Amino acid sequence: MSDEEKFNLTAFCEVAGEGTEVNCALWDAIQESNTFAEGIVTGTDTFFLLFAGALVFMMQAGFAMLCAGSVRQKNVKNIMLKNLLDACGGAIGFFSVGFAFAYGGDDNPDKTFIGNSYFFLKDFTSYHGWFFQFAFAATAATIVAGTVAERCKMQAYLCYSLFLTGFVYPVVVHSIWSSNGFLSAFRADDAFLGIGMIDFAGSGVVHMTGGVTALIAAIILGPRRGRFYDEDGNPLETPAEFQAHSVALQILGTFILWFGWYGFNPGSALAIANPESAQTAALCAATTTIAAAAGCVTTMFTDTIIDMMATGEATYDLTMAMNGCLAGLVAVTAGTSVVEPYAALFIGMIGGWVYIGASKTLIKLRIDDAVDAVPVHFANGAWGCIAVGLFSKKELQAIAGYHTTHEGLFYSGDFTLLGVEICGVLWIITWVTVLMTPFFYALKVAGMFRVDPLEEEVGLDISHHRGAAYDLTGPNKDDVEELMEVRASKHGKVEVPKEVAQAAEDAGDMGITEEVAA
Repeated sequence: MSDEEKFNLTAFCEVAGEGTEVNCALWDAIQESNTFAEGIVTGTDTFFLLFAGALVFMMQAGFAMLCAGSVRQKNVKNIMLKNLLDACGGAIGFFSVGFAFAYGGDDNPDKTFIGNSYFFLKDFTSYHGWFFQFAFAATAATIVAGTVAERCKMQAYLCYSLFLTGFVYPVVVHSIWSSNGFLSAFRADDAFLGIGMIDFAGSGVVHMTGGVTALIAAIILGPRRGRFYDEDGNPLETPAEFQAHSVALQILGTFILWFGWYGFNPGSALAIANPESAQTAALCAATTTIAAAAGCVTTMFTDTIIDMMATGEATYDLTMAMNGCLAGLVAVTAGTSVVEPYAALFIGMIGGWVYIGASKTLIKLRIDDAVDAVPVHFANGAWGCIAVGLFSKKELQAIAGYHTTHEGLFYSGDFTLLGVEICGVLWIITWVTVLMTPFFYALKVAGMFRVDPLEEEVGLDISHHRGAAYDLTGPNKDDVEELMEVRASKHGKVEVPKEVAQAAEDAGDMGITEEVAA
């Protein structure tokens, strides 16, 4: 019913005489009911997006736990602080200019390269939308933290985080997710090649942007001391393995990230109170789960088979399983709303193999990635976008709000969508490389990028953060011996428990070491 018809009915009730009271009362009740229903829909959609954004933000804790567990004990404080500052820097950068560059000017019907309004959220009131998008920006920034762990200066990290979330990432967002981006799939009449790039939740926009940045940073920063070269700079025949200090933190971080992905992918439906959005969100939850499981199992058992062929022994690597799970999650993120569950299985499986290949390639090239973020996010971000061009289904595209002029190669034999996805991948690589390469080189030339070799050897916790993350001092040897003497005098001769004797011996060794050091 049009607004004019509604006005006429309302006017009629105002001037009508006797005998119309019941009809007019019914009309008023219908109007109130419609207003109430619209309020419920708006409130439900707002809560859905806030909750999904909170899940995505929870991924910051997952990254923090995963990175903290993966580094050596002497660098835990440093990597935890960098993860915290990612969230803070991301919030400031995305609030001030990032969101404006990403989505400003969406009311402009023409294609634009960058947004030009909503700076400092001026004239923008859909705060739940900003919050959800901020959580994505912070995720892109924190991907780099693990890669450059144990040797990157704090000021360099702060500069990079603000630059990425304030400018580099928003331009990528604008080009693909904004309605007037040149690769956008949300343009009504002139989408790129009639379809636009489908990247539903950010395999390319978020993960590739962070992954390419991480790769560039790792190359320019160089490997950790002793990883690929000896003290004289000669290449090691076999790269040194730096063992993770806490597998428990690693697995905790992995599960938190998987949990947060249910905000990342289903939340990208942006609404829930209509049949299409609800169906899309439900499909995303299923494909996300299947791809994660497939990536985990495929990666672990493939690595087991490779190791068994080399050594004759079957071993099962937890790190491979965890990173394989994350690889599957990254890979399915682009097409999570437009692929069938069976396709998610294959996407996750291939994602596991992509991770293994990329990880081994980095080692051959002597590029040091402390947590394998580049194979997980860059390599599988690219694979996830390409997978859309292969597996995307026209019926699911329609439900998710995309054009249906083209679909995946395996359904139609049409290469158009695949070509668009490849163009998007190349665009992200080019944009990030052109900006971040000179940026990191400038930091290196200015002496702001890498810590002093001695500080790196001692550990960044002690050299930069006023002490180690863990207090590992044992009981004083004299105090332990005095305790044993007191117990013996009260109860006669007693046998010292092995655990206590060992603690006393360890304390004594530590005291001797400290005296020698002094």
